[in-house]
Amino acid sequence: MSEHREFHYRLPQRIGGWRPGSHRGSSLGAGQEFVSHMRLYDRPDPRRLDLRASLRNIQQEWLVRVNRQQASIAVHVVVDVSTSMSFGSRRSKLDVAAEFVEALGQSTFKVGDALGMLAFDSSERTDLFVPAMVSRGMGETMAALLRSTGGTGGDVTGLVDAIQHLAGRKGLVFLVSDFHWPLAGLNIALDSLSQSFVVPVVVWDTAEIRPPAHDGLAQLRDVESGAQRTLWMRARMRERWVQAAAVRRAELDQLFAMRAMRPFYVTDRFDSEAMSQYFFEVAA
Repeated sequence: MSEHREFHYRLPQRIGGWRPGSHRGSSLGAGQEFVSHMRLYDRPDPRRLDLRASLRNIQQEWLVRVNRQQASIAVHVVVDVSTSMSFGSRRSKLDVAAEFVEALGQSTFKVGDALGMLAFDSSERTDLFVPAMVSRGMGETMAALLRSTGGTGGDVTGLVDAIQHLAGRKGLVFLVSDFHWPLAGLNIALDSLSQSFVVPVVVWDTAEIRPPAHDGLAQLRDVESGAQRTLWMRARMRERWVQAAAVRRAELDQLFAMRAMRPFYVTDRFDSEAMSQYFFEVAA
């Protein structure tokens, strides 16, 4: 069993559907959230009879309590498995993504939600597709698939191919990537997920956003193309490095904010408590 603790998630809007679960539903049923009273004649369910309300009723009619039913949702994680995700100073970003998927598996099973996975690099990775289902070991199974795979260069085309299966469907979608590919066209991909609540999970490594601390020669390699460069690292170069990382983060923040999405940043390791806090804030 994974040592990673689950996190708590909830959506800001009500969920439709009749399958019982732990999320605020929009359907009337055997729930705990009181909505109103109705006449027993209109809703013949004696189990919900409210004697006190009936006695106070001016028209002397039998009244039953009407509640909203909690519902379950389908949760999907869409993972970028391109070459850049294999980078990591201590552990690969793909391993960090697998760590998140393990925690997600525990979280969804605890509340009874179905969990599925899609993946992409330059195209959809059908070999990593896992249909949504409720299973105790689903997270560990998905994580094992991610840790044993490799990929090619990633771009938005692969993402569009993968998420076409979710187009027009309601649910919760985690989009896991380092987003190091060109962002042009990402809006087209997000259009397909307009019916879902989307959480962009941006996975970065410390070595990508923090330059070496001291002056000296630095060997740099592009993980996508394999090209290598030797640079003399100095104060000005380190400053530009930090600025570039800040600019990229601002670009992502702005792009997702235009669609009322808030990215969740993961650096080196996944923090389940931070993710629980994220949902507490977005669903408040």
